Amino acid sequence: MNVLIKDIPLNERPRERLINKGVEYLSNEDLLAILLKTGTKENSVKVLASNILKQLDNISNLKDINLERLIKIKGIGKAKACELLAAIELGKRLNKKIDNLNQIKIYSSNSIYEYYQDKLKDKLQEFFYCVYLDTKNHIIKDKLLFIGTINESLIHPREIFKEAYLLSASSIICIHNHPSGNVTPSNNDIVMTKQLIEVGKILGIKVLDHIIIGKNNYYSFNDNSLVNF
Repeated sequence: MNVLIKDIPLNERPRERLINKGVEYLSNEDLLAILLKTGTKENSVKVLASNILKQLDNISNLKDINLERLIKIKGIGKAKACELLAAIELGKRLNKKIDNLNQIKIYSSNSIYEYYQDKLKDKLQEFFYCVYLDTKNHIIKDKLLFIGTINESLIHPREIFKEAYLLSASSIICIHNHPSGNVTPSNNDIVMTKQLIEVGKILGIKVLDHIIIGKNNYYSFNDNSLVNF
């Protein structure tokens, strides 16, 4: 049923209910309607919000929706899609324990994990990041270097250490996720880490750690005394 906002009693409209009762009393449809602001000639804003929710098995899946998927929904153009994606991303950032790594001093593997778990725990592919540090273990920069398949990531030391030289980094920490959730290092993980350590020794850039991120846990090569081999 295409109910227009103007046809809803004033005190029952999403914005008025938010003002009078509080945001926690609004339905998911109401919240989306407020973000969308307006409907189209064919559909009210409530219908547009409902159509978005119909694309999801659960409201939690909204965090994974993308631009391409949104603009396929009739009545959702690029402007509305961008506003929704911006609100979703802001929500993700509000839940992060660490907002920005730059200039943070690393004291433990857990400080890295707390930042990257939000970025990587729900990824369906392997993402490989490298964190570059100065002589005092302050982070200069982190960079996403490779995206692989679920079963394989193509990691090349040349790309990792080239960035280290450009940043005048003294050491690095490698991070990647296991989409399966199992953080046990694979044979490839162990071989690749050994290779990076050896290359780092030659170049004078120390590999401080390699951290594998799972769903709600992680594995640190350093914590398990495996960065010196």
